[in-house]
Amino acid sequence: MQFFKVKTVEETFALIDENIAAAAGTEVRELKEALHYILAEPVTAKENVPGFDRSTVDGYAVRAKDTYGSSESMPGFLTVAGEVKMGEVPDTKVTHGKAVYIPTGGMLPEGSNAVIMIEHCEDVDGLLNTYKQVAPGENVIRAGEDIKAGEVILEAGTKLRPQELGALASLGITRVTVFSKLKVGYLSSGDEIVPYETETLSLGQIRDINGLTILGLASEWNVDVIYGGIVKDDFAIFQQKARELYEQVDCLIVSGGSSVGAKDYTTDVIQSLGGPGVFVHGISVKPGKPTILAVANGKPVIGLPGHPASAMIIFKLFGERIIRLLKGEVIQKKPERIYARMTKNIPSSPGRSDYIRVRLEEKAGDWWAEPIIGKSGLITTLVKSDGIVEISSEKEGVSQGEYVPVIPSR
Repeated sequence: MQFFKVKTVEETFALIDENIAAAAGTEVRELKEALHYILAEPVTAKENVPGFDRSTVDGYAVRAKDTYGSSESMPGFLTVAGEVKMGEVPDTKVTHGKAVYIPTGGMLPEGSNAVIMIEHCEDVDGLLNTYKQVAPGENVIRAGEDIKAGEVILEAGTKLRPQELGALASLGITRVTVFSKLKVGYLSSGDEIVPYETETLSLGQIRDINGLTILGLASEWNVDVIYGGIVKDDFAIFQQKARELYEQVDCLIVSGGSSVGAKDYTTDVIQSLGGPGVFVHGISVKPGKPTILAVANGKPVIGLPGHPASAMIIFKLFGERIIRLLKGEVIQKKPERIYARMTKNIPSSPGRSDYIRVRLEEKAGDWWAEPIIGKSGLITTLVKSDGIVEISSEKEGVSQGEYVPVIPSR
């Protein structure tokens, strides 16, 4: 077996995009039960939002030109002709020299084209003193300004976050066609791995942390998870367990056994599940170089490093992208980043992308990233971190105060 034809991060993302396609079926869900699902069909607005011109502030509906020249030192004067009731069509028309009180969200009365904020005027027994001039359209949302009838408001592949649900609800849409929830399976491998519930460890044994952390991440991405347990370093048993779990899920994850070693059967087991097989075997990252990515008969298979921190970082970087594509989500070319300034110098080797765990802190309007230094096998470094800084393969490190991309631990 040829091992570690190492890929760069960019090459790995490109290969994932090339090899992974939406595999989930579709279903119709009630809007209130569709949070974090992926739209399988575009949604077109059948009406304007808002359906009428409305005020964005509490104030007075006016003809803008009637306020021209108004100031604190030389106020204008208008006659208050009534008020707008919420949820009702105004029965008062605004004519020259008139103003109508209007609450936030109220419908603009006929004849008005602007709203002067209540802070900029004063009603004195029906005489409105205006201390500021307003322009046509000021403090007003026009009918259809938010959403226009016939407009495609959400494309297929859109993840339904709370804000998307709100937009759909504003149109009276109660049901949406989405991709069905995926099922992901996880299997730990290694003679040294024991259940995390084990109270007393024998010398050389390690509790199965990854069975919780990796499936915990997957659960956050709105997929169902199946824990397949722990398999010893025996090819036949490993293969049988992997096959049984593979048959039940849309994506199989295996942790451990991806490095060089006499008992590292992961690659052979993955290859035995079906073609076309492994398309990435080794990524130029630290931590996480011994990573395997494959497709077996249309199902993605992910071979993660055994160290908990390495496994989580790799799964966050590449596993999330695989699952999002598998769910039918249209995504950008890279994981989402924020930018923060480094609190100290961090060296890096050219030709390799490094990922540094950091704690984020806001100072004077800037985010600062404090490196959390520790070995890749230390799970506590992940517990303490707020995100991961990416140092690209072209750089020899980052300097104190330099802005760097951070992948948040969301």
